[in-house]
Amino acid sequence: MQKGENRGEMAADALFTERVYAIVARIPYGRATTYGDIARAIGSVRGARMVGWALHSVPEGHGLPCHRVVNRYGELSGGWHFGHPDIMKGLLVAEGVPFKDEYQVDLARCLWLPWEDDPGSAAADEVDDLDAVAGGEDG
Repeated sequence: MQKGENRGEMAADALFTERVYAIVARIPYGRATTYGDIARAIGSVRGARMVGWALHSVPEGHGLPCHRVVNRYGELSGGWHFGHPDIMKGLLVAEGVPFKDEYQVDLARCLWLPWEDDPGSAAADEVDDLDAVAGGEDG
């Protein structure tokens, strides 16, 4: 490996992390989203685990509402980051987020999709493409 060979990767990782943080900062009070939906919104369809790693490394005091990010089943998989899932659950309950089990958010009632308010996201573009194909539109 040559000196400086990983600089491109490091810059890409930093950009990915910044994009994750920007989306997490937009999650509305009382709503939740998934790692996979964040990844999809930034064009990394299989990047859910990378989103988790990015959130795991959020600097203390950053102020991001990371407690609003759950796994695809609504489970508080990031709960141990807060010390115990009860802490994450307490933050969500205080915001009025509905639960369907002890540590499982009711995504049917509170899911926020990042592209709902960002029509320029990669995922919104994919949805438009699928709509065009399903509807038989030229596009």
